[in-house]
Amino acid sequence: MSSLAASFVVLESTHESVDTDYKPGSSLGAAHDWSNAALRVQGRHFVDKYGRICGLRGVNLSGNCKSPTNHDDETFPANPELATFVDRPFPLEDAPEHFARLRRWGLTFVRFIVTWEALAPASPTEFSTPFLNYLRALLSLLPQYGLTAFVSLHQDVWSRYSGGSGAPAWTLTSVGFSLDALEECGAAWLKGVTGGGHTEEERGLWPAGYQKLAASTMATCFWAGDTFASKLKVPDPTGTGEIPIQKMLQDAFLEAWGALANAVGDLEGVLGFEMLNEPHRGYIELESLHAFDYNTDLHLREIPSALAGFTLGAGHPTLVPFYSRSFPMPTTLSHDVLLNEKGRKVWREDGPTKGRCPWEMQGVWGWDPDKQKGVVLRESYFKKHPQTGEKIDWYRDFYYPFLARWVERVRSVPGARDKIVFVEAIPNEFCPRSWTEEHQFDNMVYAPHWYDLNGLFQKAFKNMTYNVQGLSRGMFVARAMYWGHASARDNFALQLGTIAREGYKSLGERPVIIGECGIPMDLNHKEAFHTGDFTWQSKMMDAVITGLERSLLGYTLWNYNPDNDDVHGDSWCGENFSWFGTAHRRSATPFPSLSALKSNSGVFQALDQSNPDLDDGGRILRTVVRPYPAKVAGVPLRWAYELNTGQADFEWQEIKSEDLRCRETEIFYPAMLLTGGRTVHVDGLARDAWKYDIKRQTLFILPPITSSAVGTTRHVVVRADPPLEPLFTMTTHWQDFAKWYAGAGALVLAIVGFLFKVVLADG
Repeated sequence: MSSLAASFVVLESTHESVDTDYKPGSSLGAAHDWSNAALRVQGRHFVDKYGRICGLRGVNLSGNCKSPTNHDDETFPANPELATFVDRPFPLEDAPEHFARLRRWGLTFVRFIVTWEALAPASPTEFSTPFLNYLRALLSLLPQYGLTAFVSLHQDVWSRYSGGSGAPAWTLTSVGFSLDALEECGAAWLKGVTGGGHTEEERGLWPAGYQKLAASTMATCFWAGDTFASKLKVPDPTGTGEIPIQKMLQDAFLEAWGALANAVGDLEGVLGFEMLNEPHRGYIELESLHAFDYNTDLHLREIPSALAGFTLGAGHPTLVPFYSRSFPMPTTLSHDVLLNEKGRKVWREDGPTKGRCPWEMQGVWGWDPDKQKGVVLRESYFKKHPQTGEKIDWYRDFYYPFLARWVERVRSVPGARDKIVFVEAIPNEFCPRSWTEEHQFDNMVYAPHWYDLNGLFQKAFKNMTYNVQGLSRGMFVARAMYWGHASARDNFALQLGTIAREGYKSLGERPVIIGECGIPMDLNHKEAFHTGDFTWQSKMMDAVITGLERSLLGYTLWNYNPDNDDVHGDSWCGENFSWFGTAHRRSATPFPSLSALKSNSGVFQALDQSNPDLDDGGRILRTVVRPYPAKVAGVPLRWAYELNTGQADFEWQEIKSEDLRCRETEIFYPAMLLTGGRTVHVDGLARDAWKYDIKRQTLFILPPITSSAVGTTRHVVVRADPPLEPLFTMTTHWQDFAKWYAGAGALVLAIVGFLFKVVLADG
């Protein structure tokens, strides 16, 4: 059997299309409908029950799941135990509208966001039954709309209470932090979770919180408390006495996951689970306590070193460097600022450290009363094992062992034993070579994230783009610069392709999907909100998705947020990524609620995927909603879609194998593109070999049976007829600068001619 044929799995189900009398499109279902698909992992692909390779496209649902429904900017962080996430991302009654909309847009693969705080807001052992019941009821609806989801436990900067999202407040107080002292002591930046992050001074600031005392301490204690914080003992929440901080945090995390898996693990619409969004090392492997790495850690505004963070938290006013935005470097050290002028301590006197810094307790640093400053006592403390002196590797020593514990815990739940596990590395790092087979699992998918970091940092997109991935790894600057939209597509495709290739090199034949990617909708100083012209947003999103398509990568875009509006964005740290928001709807006519559907099935037509009213509230939809090969009877080789015309070039390799029990390929082609009497046409096949069903938004392709089909490469052109009106003008470096080059060339020739005449005259 060829290596391509080995991508398939023997399955019992046989598709009707194996019958020689079968006509294209005669079966039920749609290309983007994953109900009853029985998706599984085989080699580097997802396959359905017929052995077809499946291309998955979808969204993160949702950015608003980072904050509870009863969050109050004015009272935060008071009463954290009362936080409730019921109705996140939306009330159960509104679910039919949103799921129907995602089905219409072909975005039926969902990365569903849940936080540890949502599961256990009050204590390590008490789980939110109302939220778990809501979650089960909501995810139970997915198959009715053809959707499937993997549930991801989300975190940014450890917790809302340290400036991000994720862990409950009690995790920080257990270590000894005083919640209301975190910001004053420089241990966290909290304005982003209390309505800030929208001004020029605060734009894109939240990731710098990873280097601050609260998030770094919590991540270090969670992953490696036994190694680096061995003196930190806390009350055992399940009994009497004290236990190590690592054991308390990790055991509580796993039990929260157990409650989550018990609640939804047996649901048809739940494809799998992801342990933790964008894990972070904390202080582990930190090269110097005097400074963070400028090339890997965001340096923007106040950036205390690890030592400065320790002294600030211990109640000592400290000068810290202040970084301002600059060019060509993203930021530059501009001056120093004095933080914690009042000398407040972040450590509670009634906490487990009795008011002391745990890193001082471990002998990492000390306070010199004569010099009135902190001094480093063990510079290599987080690089080498404190007892053995061996070099530390976060992945090998901490991440892989805990990941194995998590997989065991989730799969111990009867209904979740066969669920797919989605994993990722630290953001902006390639998949580590140490992720060898002994650290992998059955039904495992690699799900890294990718964003255009320059676009995010600047919140801007124009004709010049940069390969930040390459620059951060030593690429020559001139090679990392791309001009024009065609080059932006090339740039993003190169970066995304590199991520995928690095994943395959480390993990072998495992699927790779991009778990997060997207664009800020408030680009270019929010010009589009005033003009209504979202061309630059369309261009940036097209470059991102074209890069994904060229690499044949499935993805879940960040994010679909029904609460999005132009003033508050996604209501978290100034972010504004959602291309949909209820506030953007032009019509006030409501869609049928869940209760209405139960009492009157006649209203279901309003939620049919053929209803264009579902598009109301969406932006840049021509860019986001696009055709893709959803179920391929063979191995996809190339998919190239041009949104300016509505044409796609598709190549796939046919396989004759008992493992592939279907001849029909299904392509999602959105009905919204077929306005003005347009139709879908396929070049490269006879007319009776394909059929487009606009109600199902599906193009069915059934190539003729041939005796030499083994390894046959098929090529078709799928196009809108007549072609779509261009959404924007394609630009390239040579197109934009041709007149300048021509002028410069003419000038050079004129100078050469003049000099030639002078030489002749002198001669």
